[in-house]
Formats: sequence, structure tokens, C-alpha cells
Amino acid sequence: MTPSFPPLAASVHAAVADAVAVVRIERPPANAFDPALIAELLDTLKPLAANTDVRCIVLRGTGRFFVAGADIRVMRELSEETQHAMRPWIEVQQVLETAPKPVLAALNGHALGGGAELSLACDVRVMAASASIGFPEIGLGLFPGAGGSQRLPRLLGAHRAKLLMMEGRRLSADEACRIGLVDEVVPDDEFDARIDRLAAEWAARPTAAIGLLKRVVEAGRTLPLDQALDAEFAGVLDLIRTADAAEGLQAFLDKRPPHFTGR
Repeated sequence: MTPSFPPLAASVHAAVADAVAVVRIERPPANAFDPALIAELLDTLKPLAANTDVRCIVLRGTGRFFVAGADIRVMRELSEETQHAMRPWIEVQQVLETAPKPVLAALNGHALGGGAELSLACDVRVMAASASIGFPEIGLGLFPGAGGSQRLPRLLGAHRAKLLMMEGRRLSADEACRIGLVDEVVPDDEFDARIDRLAAEWAARPTAAIGLLKRVVEAGRTLPLDQALDAEFAGVLDLIRTADAAEGLQAFLDKRPPHFTGR
């Protein structure tokens, strides 16, 4: 039976300003997740993903951690019931991965296990210089079973991904960036300002096109090429109906910067 805990104060906080939604996970001491936190994230992220006025989502933690992984107090109960209770962590990742807008993982602190897996579902990963990232599950006799064993090989290639997961070691921010696990490393004292600038830049892009691009790439990844090209063309037909496409082409002809609205 899955352990139960007394109700906690809200651990997920969202703020929306200038078309950017910042979702902050705050569950001291390490932002570990359990079924209650997963439910909070789903309740927060689903409406933001569907809201056309939100054009970029930023996901971040607090303190020294982004997300440390699954709450060991729950996971120590090695039962099918526990695994099913924690399985919606995959749904959180799917919401981020399929959101029709850019999703930025602001790795303010350590991203370990399920936290690293969560970041893999985001479009852009920016990491504070003092943070680390890794898949340490093997040290507990486990393996990354909440998306990591599938997304990491797609990102880094099967050999390097298997090695990282079998070793279970934590990577520094610089090493993670060098191998392509994260996209940018920022000094700690510049991190918040950089995230704010990046989020504003992404929100100003043609987010309707970005959403369709995400859909087309994911749809075509497992299809034969001819079927993938058909999926791409279907996306193009949707794209030419968007206001952003019309604006981008007209701005080019007018020799002026485009003003995209995400529609």
C-alpha cells in the first residue's frame, strides 16, 4: 500500500506576466515529488499549456534543488500500487512535451533522478553553474523508469545514455552542457536575470509555429519517412492558417521587424 502523508501547503506556485508563466516547485528540503505534488503540477500545467495567452512556460525549483527526484519515503514501498501511484509523473512530462509553446527548464539547482527526467521533457534546459544533474537510481538498485530510459537515449544516443544511467554519477553543469544534456550554463548570480530575458525572447517568437513544429517532430520520429513527410505537410497546412505566418511574411516584405501574437 502506498504511504500517505498529512496534507501539505501548496508546493507549486504559478505566476503569469507578459505572456510568460513561471511555475515554481517549492517543497523543502529537496523538492522531491510524491503523488500529491504530481497532482498539483498537473492541475497547474494543463491550463497553462492550453492558454493561448501564455506563450512560454518556465519550470523551476527553489533553493539548492530543481527537483531531487521521487520521495524515497514513498518509493521504499516496492509495490505495484506505489508504482502506479507515481506513474502520473510521466503525464506531467507529456503535458510539457506536447505544450503548443516553448517550455524552458530553469535548472536553478540540482536535478536528480525524476528531476532530470522532468527536464528532458522541456524544450530548452538552462542550468546554474553550481548545479548538477544525473540519474543516480542505479545506486538504489533501480533504473530511471519515469521517462529517463527512453528520452535520454533519444537525446544523447543509446551508448552514452546507457553509460550515464549505469554509472549513476552526477554531472557538473559544464559537463552536462558539453555533452548536450543542457543547452546553456549561467553563473549563479546572473541566473534569474538570464531566465527572465530568455523567457521574454521565446514568448516573442512565433509560438504558433513553434507549437506546430513540436507536434510535427514528435509525430514523425517513429514513422517511416514517407508517412513522416505527410505528417509534416499536414502541419504546414495548419501553419499557413496562422496569423503569425501572415505577419512574418508581410513584415519581411515591409522590411520591418515582425510582431508575433502566437496565433
